[in-house]
Amino acid sequence: MSAKTKVAGVLLLLIVFAAIYWVMLETGALAAVTNKVALREWVDQLGHWGPVGVIGLMIMAIVLSPIPSAPVAMVAGAVYGSFWGTVFVVVGAEAGALIAFAIARSLGYDVIHRWRRVRPVLEWLGKDRSQGALMLVIFASRLVPFISFDAVSYAAGLTPLAFWRFVVATLAGVIPAAYLITMFGELLMATESGLLTIILILVSGITLLPIVAKLFLARRGGRKNGFQR
Repeated sequence: MSAKTKVAGVLLLLIVFAAIYWVMLETGALAAVTNKVALREWVDQLGHWGPVGVIGLMIMAIVLSPIPSAPVAMVAGAVYGSFWGTVFVVVGAEAGALIAFAIARSLGYDVIHRWRRVRPVLEWLGKDRSQGALMLVIFASRLVPFISFDAVSYAAGLTPLAFWRFVVATLAGVIPAAYLITMFGELLMATESGLLTIILILVSGITLLPIVAKLFLARRGGRKNGFQR
């Protein structure tokens, strides 16, 4: 395809995504996806097709970026438990990431590669060392909740990152993240709020341990320097 055809394809795709999002907003489907109770009832009603529904919602939430994926993952954990919930979430997240990567690679990569200012950067990213660094960036981004999973998937398709490297890095990063979300979803639906609060406090404390240790060591080093003087 020519550059003009790909640009037209991107615009058409954006229009389609916007139309789907608008239909979901007007019909109340978007509100149902963000409502954990309503979403759980819908998944329960699907019966044996529930896992397919969870996987489909995860794919849609990633490809259509404004749709949140966290409620879907939490409901998957509440309905199917942390193990099978993680399996279904990982399958959906991986598939959605690959679709977003493929869309960006097929429609946007050649167009960006034509820009002279960007071309040297893309050529540098295509080297073996840079490929490894890109894999590490993709893997790390999957572990950080405030970094958009969707945006990273689309952006990765615009880089020279090899497809198999993207698959491996995404899979390695999404498994632990999905397990944590589904586990908290299971706890949120199955336990009392008091117990959940205690668990969240403990997890937060574990997260803050490295910071506390660093401050303690810095303060201790300052005291030693004072005594030496």
